[in-house]
Amino acid sequence: MKVLVLNGPNLGTLGRREPEVYGHRTLADLETLLAGRARGLSIELLCLQSNHEGQLIDWIEKEGAQSDAIIINPGALSHSSLALADALRGSGKPVVEVHISNVFAREPERHRMVTAAAAKALISGLGFEGYLAALNFLATLPG
Repeated sequence: MKVLVLNGPNLGTLGRREPEVYGHRTLADLETLLAGRARGLSIELLCLQSNHEGQLIDWIEKEGAQSDAIIINPGALSHSSLALADALRGSGKPVVEVHISNVFAREPERHRMVTAAAAKALISGLGFEGYLAALNFLATLPG
């Protein structure tokens, strides 16, 4: 199984950005954690991060076509990007949307999630463990 892991805007600054919300671990720490779990599940990972909506869509179209599933943390784009939701839906792949913080315990404008409707599952508020849960879930899917 091959899984595409996409992280959206501002997630490249994990560890520095709002550590009271996102913690002190970095994106590199997350990718190392995921790689370890993926090896144990015999899953190949491709991890990418961009602050640009169009780049994420391009990766869904190109890399998603070569993957069996997608894990995405669209960051704030989850609240506004119909284009990203359309790309995820159009990929035809199982998608798990992950958010490090519990978006429903934050500002009201974060409660509306456009991209989540394109996902098979939504994990919010588990920190980095949410990504591991997504990977574990995808490993159980048939085919």
